[in-house]
Amino acid sequence: MRNAWDCHCSEGEYKDPQGKLMHQKLNYRVTTGDEVEDMFILLNEVKRQIPSVTAVSSGAIASDYQRLRVESVCSRLGLVSLAYLWKQDQSVLLQEMITNGIVAITVKVAAMGLDPAKHLGKELTFLKSHLHKLKELYGINVCGEGGEYETLTLDCPLFVNARIVLDEFRIVLHSSDSIAPVGVIHPLAFHLENKEKDTLSSGNEKVNDLIHEKVGSVIEVEGDCLKRNETTSQSTTEITDLVEVKHGGLHISRTKNDNTFSISCWLQESCKTCTALHEDLEVVLKHIESQLARCSFGWEHVLYIHLYIADMNEFAVANEMYVRFITQDKCPFGVPSRSTIELPLLQAGLGRAYIEVLVANDQSKNVLHVQSISSWAPSCIGPYSQATLHKEMLHMAGQLGLDPPTMTICSGGPAAELEQALENSEAVAKCFDCSICTSAILFTIYCSKHIPLSERHKVQDKQESFLKQMRVLELDKASKCKVLDPIFLYVLVPDLPKRAFVEVKPLLFVSSNTDMANVTDHNLSSKMLPNCWGFQKAHWHDSCIQKCVVRGKIFAVILSITNDVIAKICSESLGANEDHQNSIKKGHMERVARFCIYLLDEVVMENGFSWEDAMTLRFYFTSHDMTLETLSPMFTSAFKELTEMGRRVQIGSEPMFNIIPVLGAGRSASMDDVITCELLAQKH
Repeated sequence: MRNAWDCHCSEGEYKDPQGKLMHQKLNYRVTTGDEVEDMFILLNEVKRQIPSVTAVSSGAIASDYQRLRVESVCSRLGLVSLAYLWKQDQSVLLQEMITNGIVAITVKVAAMGLDPAKHLGKELTFLKSHLHKLKELYGINVCGEGGEYETLTLDCPLFVNARIVLDEFRIVLHSSDSIAPVGVIHPLAFHLENKEKDTLSSGNEKVNDLIHEKVGSVIEVEGDCLKRNETTSQSTTEITDLVEVKHGGLHISRTKNDNTFSISCWLQESCKTCTALHEDLEVVLKHIESQLARCSFGWEHVLYIHLYIADMNEFAVANEMYVRFITQDKCPFGVPSRSTIELPLLQAGLGRAYIEVLVANDQSKNVLHVQSISSWAPSCIGPYSQATLHKEMLHMAGQLGLDPPTMTICSGGPAAELEQALENSEAVAKCFDCSICTSAILFTIYCSKHIPLSERHKVQDKQESFLKQMRVLELDKASKCKVLDPIFLYVLVPDLPKRAFVEVKPLLFVSSNTDMANVTDHNLSSKMLPNCWGFQKAHWHDSCIQKCVVRGKIFAVILSITNDVIAKICSESLGANEDHQNSIKKGHMERVARFCIYLLDEVVMENGFSWEDAMTLRFYFTSHDMTLETLSPMFTSAFKELTEMGRRVQIGSEPMFNIIPVLGAGRSASMDDVITCELLAQKH
């Protein structure tokens, strides 16, 4: 149980407030003299006088403005923000407050339909029906979250011994506006009225149980904390060195889309030395930072980060290094979303850290970053966000099967974790007025190797049934809603954060056009393309392909290359009794690489896109028999040969693809591909 400070304080509740409203933008930045700094000073003094306090509880329901300011202060002071009312239904909350014996009267009204003469000094029980009527007429917040009204609590179950009785007050009219007059109550006299013993045991049993527990005490924080904290609000952002990184084993790749592109960086020789994870990660992050600087970009241009590490036991070490580079100060428009995965990097001949960043050449992104713990969805306490929307694509952070209010992995095994992760993803999607069951382009489901073989297909069954049920419900709400047919990629990895069994990473299309007629998942062109490397178009090629297309905007494709596919590709050169997996070692992998590029080229062109539209291109491979050092030259050579055949492929000094070692991957939970190709393209 966290020892939390209940932060329902206004300026009048602590002595000598100095600040005024100065920083009015949504995302708060430390501003000397702002009223938020008063809260910082107060809570810093609370921490000094009461060291056991580790969290702050606030009543934010829907106000990002309020939540972000509380989170900013908590982040600077190392406190946890608790916001258990966040995103709750306000009509339900209002009724729960009344049912649980909260007696509160209005002390300010400032909304259309609320008359100071009629509605000031009235209890919420009396006003409830009127508030719901105003919600229907004007869309007000029935809990007053938008400043429609303010209240004073006279009695509640936590007032164990007495209630407040307001004896005398006067109404002061601040604005006589004919549409929405503003009035406040100034109390003139009040007294406390002792409660009878029999009333203490009446009412809600759960609340009574809470009261009879030792839930803490009210402590008055006194002292001249202003002078003591004059210098504590200064930013402590660490400035990283932008000197070009020199490292013999450093490798980089970059896609060629001028608007949104990916940069990846990894070490290839580090595994042969005794370097630690934090050393490898520092080198990789510094090199990414220098690559961004060369483009006149910074971390604020990054939309998404894939953080791959060799050992999940060192997650805390990786995170400590990560937050030295990616900070909220460096990302004023919002920190990137992130997925953290353990990969068999050392087995593939790589270092202990591998980073992939998705970069935009503008700052039009819309970031959802909720650091408060609530019942809504898992919090992101740190410089990584739940989701980033950019150019109609919603890049969602990897979601674990976390129970939001406790931030612990739910019980019930892999399928239960997946269901919870999907529910968490849906909560995030709703903040962008979309749904994972109708707007998803691609689901990547990372599966831990610790999932028993017998349970893996249950994960896939749960994914399919959950989305099917959600889709029925969603279409009942909006019968004209256009539904995308998403594609699926399952990836088997050594481990996941918090020892989770699954992590879900959805990618969604959020249309800026209410007319969704431009959405399709079918081929847009049947034009014949010249054959490459002697490959002839065959019907079985379609069995390798999953694709989702948003006409003229987005294209996503997954190619699955299994042992059976390899046998067909290499049928002319494989002997009848040869083992296909062993044959890969004997030179046939070059032909497989060419086939992958040939098929990708064909499906990209058929659907009206080009290689210049590619944002990300990944080749997942099982690390048992191959290394990145072996595969990379094969795919590089195939792209060069494709260019020589007249295709428009930009060949630069760095490859345009990432090769990612995994334990398994594929379109189903069997994850038995030898090579899996993932391409995401977008036109601007």
